[in-house]
Amino acid sequence: MTKAMRQWAAAIKRTVLGDQAVRRMPLWYLPALGLFRRLSDASQEERQRFTQARLKRVLQAARQTTYGRECGGDLRLETWPLLTKEQVRSSPQAFLTVPEWLTVPASTSGTTGTPLKLYRSLPSIAVEQAALDWLWQQAGLNPRRTRYAVLRGDDIKSPEDTSPPFWQDEVGGRKRVFSSNHLTRKTLPYFREALQQFQPQCLFAYPSCVESLCRLLLLEGARLSIPYCITSSEKPSPALACLLREALGARWVDYYGQAERVAFAYALQPGEYYFLPGYAFVELIPVEESGDEVLYEIVGTSLWNHAMPLVRYRTGDLIRLPRVLGADEMEQIRWGLKPFSGVEGRTGDYLISPEGGVLMGIDHLPRYVDNVVRMQVIQESLDKVRILVIPDQGFSEKNILQIEHNIALKLPPSMHVTIEIVDALERTAQGKTPFIIRRIQTEEVF
Repeated sequence: MTKAMRQWAAAIKRTVLGDQAVRRMPLWYLPALGLFRRLSDASQEERQRFTQARLKRVLQAARQTTYGRECGGDLRLETWPLLTKEQVRSSPQAFLTVPEWLTVPASTSGTTGTPLKLYRSLPSIAVEQAALDWLWQQAGLNPRRTRYAVLRGDDIKSPEDTSPPFWQDEVGGRKRVFSSNHLTRKTLPYFREALQQFQPQCLFAYPSCVESLCRLLLLEGARLSIPYCITSSEKPSPALACLLREALGARWVDYYGQAERVAFAYALQPGEYYFLPGYAFVELIPVEESGDEVLYEIVGTSLWNHAMPLVRYRTGDLIRLPRVLGADEMEQIRWGLKPFSGVEGRTGDYLISPEGGVLMGIDHLPRYVDNVVRMQVIQESLDKVRILVIPDQGFSEKNILQIEHNIALKLPPSMHVTIEIVDALERTAQGKTPFIIRRIQTEEVF
């Protein structure tokens, strides 16, 4: 996907036309929304019947891919091996059932720093929107009429531009998108005034971004009135629910998903997450025992993206469950009838600017960068950042220029950034190689 095409697609998404003609295309959107409503009230047997029938269609499509032919899986899920991110990263075209030009390309690095190309069908995009809209409705919101603000990792303007506005309006003025990377104690008055003037019914945010907003507001003795806050993409801190009530007066909803679209879970109450029935086929694979608890990896099979059907995909995301749970209770969790406490390990990957801003969207740095095995971001101090790159075959100056372009979108000029080509990434004392290593304390934000 060329840069011009990406810019065109991004522009369309910000319009009413893009919202209605792509994300909410009635042909696919309305049946999916009705399905999620029906299955949310259905018995476990009904949920299983629908999912098993849909799964056969997915497996039939997956068998037509290069990967499907090589692994030899049939219409029984157990005949398919577990699928890793590395397999998809190394050969994404092997998982396609249609030519690339008939798909909507996407890219992610998640929390690993490994660039991953993905391809989505138009129906799957509408189904994803239906899942989100179903969640909004559970919170008492009308997704087609609600005025909402966004505080995530969006690139509204260059980091070196420190003059307001730090936001832009989209979807006919019903949506106001803020640049979280410009939020500091100095710029807080502009954010506060823009939110007060816009009067959103809901704030859609990364947990770490809205936590920063709440703490800055309380530090200044200020408060806002925003009825709802919906968060995703990170593991919320234990303090978030209290901060939202105190600083915004907001009711909090959180959900879990991933770019690969192989699992979806939501929480209408803190610490009570349910898998959404009809979205994917979820398996829980035990990976570690710890005292009275067991860690399970979420393994999912998408039910809707026939363009790139990922079968038994290992998300790398973990949930912690009591060892005493029996088989029936485990099944109730898988089918969205019994809650679990949340997803482990999805803490906020952010940097801290010299101006005190919490810089989000750092996982975008590997986006659209080809020929890279892995990347790692190390913040040595408030104004010094190192980017370590393990190159793949074919890595060139063109790839470095793309990394530099991505850096310019996310980091202000006050931060000195160096790119280092390495053979190995830095490890923590526990032997892990996280995408982001911060050698400064979070408390320095305030």
